[in-house]
Amino acid sequence: MTELTILAVVLLAAVAVGVWTRRREGRARAAKPAAITDSRSQLLSTVGVTEPVPTVLHFSAEWCGPCAAVRRVVAGVVEELADSVRPPRDVEVDIDAEAELARELNVLSLPTTFVFDAEGRERFRISGVPKAADLRGALTPLTISEAA
Repeated sequence: MTELTILAVVLLAAVAVGVWTRRREGRARAAKPAAITDSRSQLLSTVGVTEPVPTVLHFSAEWCGPCAAVRRVVAGVVEELADSVRPPRDVEVDIDAEAELARELNVLSLPTTFVFDAEGRERFRISGVPKAADLRGALTPLTISEAA
């Protein structure tokens, strides 16, 4: 009987830890303001984050299974906002090809998605597959005003 009780407690603790660690996965988190350095600007412009429009930048790799889901979510949200004042841009970056940019942006796992405003400032970061509603909510304010 004691073994079953211990097993049940361990199982409940494991489930609680799993739920707690995954609670933020796929949710847009506001980014901490970071200084826009010349090296960061240069790395971002190398991959195409240069136009004066909001940009969704997502890191992927051939070997990343969930990255296909990220492509679908990002493409769908970008398409929905295509008629905005400032339609967002979708930029996908291979983490293996752009390792220096991944280090600069502190990408620790795949998939990781960023939302940049029209001035190239990081506004949101999403670890895991983004939830479409969260991504839309992060992008919409950046696409509706002239001075986003």
